Amino acid sequence: MEAGRTPGRFRTRVITSGVTPSLHVDYKSTRIKQYFKEERALRTETTINDTRDFGLGRRLCNLPALRAIGFAANRRMLALERISQDCHLAESVLEQVTQPQHVAGQRVSALSFGNQRVMALLQALCLLVLLPQGFRAAHLRPQVAELLGLTPQQYSSGRMTYDLRRLRLHGLIERIPQTQRYVITPLGQRVAMFFTKVDARVLRPGLSQLFDGCPKAPARPLNKAMTALDNAFNQFISEAKLAA
Repeated sequence: MEAGRTPGRFRTRVITSGVTPSLHVDYKSTRIKQYFKEERALRTETTINDTRDFGLGRRLCNLPALRAIGFAANRRMLALERISQDCHLAESVLEQVTQPQHVAGQRVSALSFGNQRVMALLQALCLLVLLPQGFRAAHLRPQVAELLGLTPQQYSSGRMTYDLRRLRLHGLIERIPQTQRYVITPLGQRVAMFFTKVDARVLRPGLSQLFDGCPKAPARPLNKAMTALDNAFNQFISEAKLAA
């Protein structure tokens, strides 16, 4: 899927009517709609209005291939939604990703949590995770550069190649045979989701409560708890007569 070569509009809409959400994904003349059927079950519907969107003719003999395409799209969306709601990592997996490794006789550097370049790389993977035909380095490079606040020229193709190697050897992506495309592995989806969620929902909001200068920090429970802990430590040190 290359936006520069594919005509038409690409969009994703999340519509809320009262308390019932509805998700719509458009690709050319194809639609995926997800909603709660009678508020009891999640229903995912894929409608292919033009078979040529996927390089197929309109004869009935193409129906099995169209069914396979529709089911594959549904499964990718549902799998990603499951991971997004349960992306916890085992300690062994977290250690494997965040420590240098030797894979098939090759040394690969760590993907350290909190490192600006690593976080941008994993966040960019989240943007490309649903591409059915995988992605090229040319797709990933501008996304990472933008997240780093750099131009594509500043984030060179050499750096992109180095980062793709790290992702591949850590098992987060794999190369499609006989192509220059990569697909994100299930482990890669889980790691990318976990790292970006912890950073965006835990680390940044938590630190904003703790540092001085945040106008809402004094009213936040985390700030109060840390202040109480700091006071308790100071009192403990004072009673131990360790203060200067």
